[in-house]
Amino acid sequence: MKPIVQISLDLTNIDEALETAALAMRAGVDWLEAGTPLILAEGLHGVRALRKAFPETPIVADLKTMDGGYLEAEMMAKAGATHVVVMARAHAETVKCVVKAGADFGVKVMGDNMVSDDMVAGAKWLEDLGCDYIIHHIGYDERRGIAAAGNRMPSPMDQLREVVDAVKVPVQAVGGLTLEQAIACPSYGAPLVVLGAPLTIDADAFKTADGNLEASLRMICDAVHAQDVKTTSGT
Repeated sequence: MKPIVQISLDLTNIDEALETAALAMRAGVDWLEAGTPLILAEGLHGVRALRKAFPETPIVADLKTMDGGYLEAEMMAKAGATHVVVMARAHAETVKCVVKAGADFGVKVMGDNMVSDDMVAGAKWLEDLGCDYIIHHIGYDERRGIAAAGNRMPSPMDQLREVVDAVKVPVQAVGGLTLEQAIACPSYGAPLVVLGAPLTIDADAFKTADGNLEASLRMICDAVHAQDVKTTSGT
């Protein structure tokens, strides 16, 4: 499949999210993500605003669902999301509920393996329960805490090839990637490239990063879109 570039709008107000989304779309981004900070700050209103402004663009709602899976997925689908996120740490029944809601309301389900005891097994488990995509994710607090203790900061790149080889659905790597690592993800067989903190968003302030963001995004999109990826599923 052709690589997809997604921008994570990890912002805390609708106006800045819409401004950043418009800039990203001009630069060639394919998918928009209502990041967890935006959902916490603005809820369904943020997703509705993105859908109104970008009626044809896929929108990922990064709910990080842990319980009440059917209702959460239903609400986001009705607000305009095309993709929702459920966690591997959730109960199997919650994942199944999100998958059922996805089928009922026409949204795709992204399973996030963050904090799984075995990241590869967590990804496979999510796929087996019906998730359409896998997010291979090293969390923000985990990365910072380990680094603060003087240890090497973990990266999703460490096991990305193993995760890709373990599943047949498309994979996305998330968590502290450098620009070079993000652009390299398709070469690992992971076609869904997400750009967010700290690449395009100030990771501490949760505000749009300084500098020529649009030009940087265009360069990244061009580099990613120039690649081709053959996934195990052939999608």
